[in-house]
Amino acid sequence: MRLTMRTNLAARVLMYCGVNADATVRSAQIAQATNASGNHLSQVIHKLQQFGYVETRRGRGGGLMLARAPETISIGALFRDFEAEVPFTECFDPANNNCPLVDSCRLHAYIRRALEAFYAELDQVMLSDLVDGNCGLEELLSLNPAAANCNKAARG
Repeated sequence: MRLTMRTNLAARVLMYCGVNADATVRSAQIAQATNASGNHLSQVIHKLQQFGYVETRRGRGGGLMLARAPETISIGALFRDFEAEVPFTECFDPANNNCPLVDSCRLHAYIRRALEAFYAELDQVMLSDLVDGNCGLEELLSLNPAAANCNKAARG
C-alpha cells in the first residue's frame, strides 16, 4: 500500500499547525519546514480547508490554523478524505474496471477488509497523539523553538 503525496502533505500540514496551535501560520513556513513544494502545499491546504480541518485567512497577517482541536482530528478520517478519489485497485473503480475476474474474484473482499482494518487502526489516532509531547517534532516545526514545551535540558 502506498499513500498519495497529497495525503502525506496533508498530515505534515496538520502536524505543523498542531505544533503551532496558538498561532496563524503561513504556507511558506510549512513548505520550508516540511520540505514541500509550495504549489502542491497550496492545493492540499485548499482541500484541508474544504474538509474543515483548517481555517484560512487572506491578506496581511493571514495564513492558516486548525479549525478544530487536535484531539478531535482523526488521522483515519484525514486519510479517507484524501484517498477517497484514488481507488486502491482497478476493481474498486467501477467506472474504469476492466478486470475480467471481477465477478469471481475473492481477493477483492479480502483487500476491502484489509483496507477497513487499516483505516480502523488509524481512526484511533488523533492529531494530538502525533504532536503532544513530541519533542523532536516540536524542535523541527515550532515557530518559536525557545518557547516550545520541550527543550534539551528537560529531555536530559
